[in-house]
Amino acid sequence: MYGTIATLAFVGVEARAVEVQVRITPGAQAFMIVGLPDKAVAESRERVRNALHAVGLGLPYKHITVNLAPADLPKEGSHFDLAIVLALMVAMEAIAPDAIERYAAVGELALDGSIRPIPGALPAAIGANAMTKGLICPAECGPEAAWAGEDTDILAAPHLLSLVNHFKGLQTLSRPKPALDRERTALPDLRDVRGQENAKRALEVAAAGGHNLLMIGPPGSGKSMLAARLPSILPPLSPEEMLDVSMVHSLAGELMGGKLCTERPFRSPHHSASMAALVGGGTRPRPGEASLAHLGVLFLDELPEFQPAVLDALRQPLETGELIIARANHRIAYPARLQLVAAMNPCRCGGGPGQACKRGPRCAADYQARISGPLLDRIDLQIEVPAVSAADLTLPAPNEGSDDVRARVARAREIQRQRFKIHGAAKLRTNAECVGHMLEKFAQPDDAGLALIRQAADTLSLSARGFHRTLRVARTLADLDGTETVARIHIAEALSYRGETLRQEGATGSRQRAAGER
Repeated sequence: MYGTIATLAFVGVEARAVEVQVRITPGAQAFMIVGLPDKAVAESRERVRNALHAVGLGLPYKHITVNLAPADLPKEGSHFDLAIVLALMVAMEAIAPDAIERYAAVGELALDGSIRPIPGALPAAIGANAMTKGLICPAECGPEAAWAGEDTDILAAPHLLSLVNHFKGLQTLSRPKPALDRERTALPDLRDVRGQENAKRALEVAAAGGHNLLMIGPPGSGKSMLAARLPSILPPLSPEEMLDVSMVHSLAGELMGGKLCTERPFRSPHHSASMAALVGGGTRPRPGEASLAHLGVLFLDELPEFQPAVLDALRQPLETGELIIARANHRIAYPARLQLVAAMNPCRCGGGPGQACKRGPRCAADYQARISGPLLDRIDLQIEVPAVSAADLTLPAPNEGSDDVRARVARAREIQRQRFKIHGAAKLRTNAECVGHMLEKFAQPDDAGLALIRQAADTLSLSARGFHRTLRVARTLADLDGTETVARIHIAEALSYRGETLRQEGATGSRQRAAGER
């Protein structure tokens, strides 16, 4: 007696095809699962046994072998339960083989035979569609799986018995409808921020070009307040971007009610977060905060308080937009095209107005040294946020709010999108992603701007990465102005965002070179 059905294994956001093969042979009673199953898969034997008993079936007193092919691909998670029980019922001749041959199945079984929801229903439905198969999934995951496309046949069953009755023609499971949250969450408005005009300008530039931003200032200067308002000035997600973001959140089990993510994610982990929590991984790899911030914002408050090794793990995804988690037997890739926004105090003491640091300049130097130079080099905008005075707090609310800034940001991003599309780089979304010859072509400054950036590169000791990132910021400034030419004024403003820390390092380097020449 033999039965088989397709299912899927998750490797990053990719759903790979797996075939569940069940053979029942004479011999001593046994229930074996092979094919590199993890603990959750191995424990499915008891869930399958009890679920079958709940629908009036019992396991035969024979040798049962379940093979998950390909055998060299690790199988992790409880979503294999449903596929195993269906293949077993085919082998027991309780279900006709042709009834399930055009489906892939995912779902976790409860002891009473109900089918429990699982993370990753959306990637599973897309993977099943790529296999030209329909998907059998839990009823609660149906609205999420339905987003894979109208041509994908979705069977969303609440209970194993309802699924059996559907195959026998005793009842009909209707196709679930995609769920969509049409209510827009009220976001904090930029109008609430008093003063800090320079910081607001930097926030607008960061939003327009997708640039990383670091804010340095004393406690209470409004750094966290500004960061929380960045999503309110970002353009909405496109339908394609909604799907990309929802794929990651589905794997993490964070899609509520099967509704797609319609807003850009804003993730703000605590500084005690481990490396696995921030970049993903663990004994059973899952997306970390960096991947959950894909196409959105990752806000790291109190940046130097994070473990240095954890921060340095962000260097690769900030450059490539992808997170690679390598294991001895497999390699997992998660998307992480994120916008990093970080905030920190000038020193451990805080450095607020009227607060004298007891340790002097060394306190600030030691505190800022916790952030590595290569990580700082990947942050395009580094600004100082001064303390807010009482006079600023008594001023009336600004006339310009998030809606006004969002309109300018949307225009600048549309300019970038059209530029990339015309030159055959439609996959690029913002200037922050522009690299290589395309950056040299699009961000080539005029003669005055070229002379300025050459001089600044020597004075500030800019690395090649810092040089190119300055050009990207200047290109964004020109897009905000609606001009095609990157002028000297754009280069000058872009250099002003390189940060006091880099200017001090550049001055130190210049003095050391001068001393060497003498």
